[in-house]
Amino acid sequence: MENKSEINGHAMPGSASTDRILDKSGQKSCREKLMEFLSKNLLVIMTVSGVLVGVGLGMMVRNMNLTKAQMTYFAFPGEMLLRMLKMIILPLVVCSLVSGAASLDTRSLGKLGGIAVAYFLVTTLIASGIGVALAFIIKPGVGAGALNTNSLGLESVSSDKETADSFLDLARNLFPANLVAAAFRSYATDYKMVAVGNDTNGTTLYQKVPVGTETDGMNILGLVLFAMVFGVALRKLGDEGEELIRFFNAFNEATMVLVSWIMWYIPFGIMFLVGSKIVEMEDVVLLVTSLGKYIFASILGHIIHGGIVLPLIYFGFTRKNPFSFLSGLITPFTTAFATCSSSATLPSMIKCVEENNGVDKRISRFILPIGATVNMDGAAIFQCIAAVFIAQLNNAELNAGQIFTILVTATASSVGAAGIPAGGIITIAIILEAIGLPTNDLSLMLAVDWIVDRTTTVVNVEGDALGAGILHHINQQEMKKQPEQQEELAEVRVEAVANVQAEEETSPLVTHQAKALAAMPEAIESVL
Repeated sequence: MENKSEINGHAMPGSASTDRILDKSGQKSCREKLMEFLSKNLLVIMTVSGVLVGVGLGMMVRNMNLTKAQMTYFAFPGEMLLRMLKMIILPLVVCSLVSGAASLDTRSLGKLGGIAVAYFLVTTLIASGIGVALAFIIKPGVGAGALNTNSLGLESVSSDKETADSFLDLARNLFPANLVAAAFRSYATDYKMVAVGNDTNGTTLYQKVPVGTETDGMNILGLVLFAMVFGVALRKLGDEGEELIRFFNAFNEATMVLVSWIMWYIPFGIMFLVGSKIVEMEDVVLLVTSLGKYIFASILGHIIHGGIVLPLIYFGFTRKNPFSFLSGLITPFTTAFATCSSSATLPSMIKCVEENNGVDKRISRFILPIGATVNMDGAAIFQCIAAVFIAQLNNAELNAGQIFTILVTATASSVGAAGIPAGGIITIAIILEAIGLPTNDLSLMLAVDWIVDRTTTVVNVEGDALGAGILHHINQQEMKKQPEQQEELAEVRVEAVANVQAEEETSPLVTHQAKALAAMPEAIESVL
């Protein structure tokens, strides 16, 4: 007798053949889900694996006692990654800021810029406060009075730059005399002794006179300010500026395509960056035992600020889970940990913030380049701890005025700190000069900077990313409250114009006018 569960060769619901089909489709969907997960998170998995493999590779190669030349060759793939990331910084920063500033009207730009500045200032002040508090609680310099540069076999680092000149240089670099030169040089004050006469004994008197010099390194502050102002100027031009705005938008998109290509090299480059750093380490045990409390205080400060304070600020503004936001940024955080450079992390940060967290391109490409330049929460923490550490090392009691000076100077000088490895060491010299402490112990900071600078950079870029998320949320709320301002906040695009025209054609008034115009020839014919 014919099986009722099958009619015309087709399986009926509930039959064994149908169950087999459903099982197969279920297995397929699970496989598809797994493949989808791997395709979405492949770069993250590869990047984290690169760090772990790099640690193991470094430990193995370390036992081979390589020469200095062989170490250089071993570090070559990592050096290539840094060179690629640095290559893309200039076009990325300039084009993203020009297009970002031009895509926002002046009122919105001013409001978002004001919120961003307030956010950066407040978080950096909080970070400085955490650093000073931890330094007084943990007391990393107490009992380390016998520790000096010679005991660790380090070269001395000295800085005789005046505090006033450091801040004047910051202002000068905001307005570079030559934009082309600003791409690879920045202004720095040096000193020379000039004879000003003789005293009564006939001895020649000299005065230290500041003179301007050019130092190697991109003047990122000047380029950021120029790009922002230039974007606002293009916006003011109206129709005349649209062509140039579209050019910068296209340039920016092309740069992001290059970034997406470079990101696939990151896991391989990071493996050798981490491995070469482990191979180059000298006597780690001596460093950790001598400066262990300083390292612990710095990393604890970064954990408190990055794991508690910044997420709380984000939650306070957005009422969203900050850790789900941060989970989409594992690749930039790993890049920051390996490269110790906020600027080098900027390309992958922009890409991940936009693709994984849905932050508006106008917000991310406006705020993240600025944040990578001026927002240095992690640097402020370790600079304050370093300043108090050196004071305790020299048995110097800090009064309330000096502590206040440390807070203000660390906050202000972190703005001008270079987004490069060991960039914060220079700003510690400014703080020490401001409170009248010697700078000859700076080499101690430099000796362990390769450890502390990794968590410093991660906290720096985390602050930038959460700031972009907060600004995106505020902008979304404003757009919901005032829908009519959406057109003002929209990017200058041909597609937007086409959409507006399409809406106009379908409006009742235009339709009515079109019917009236169509009826006119018939009316004229009847009159004739």
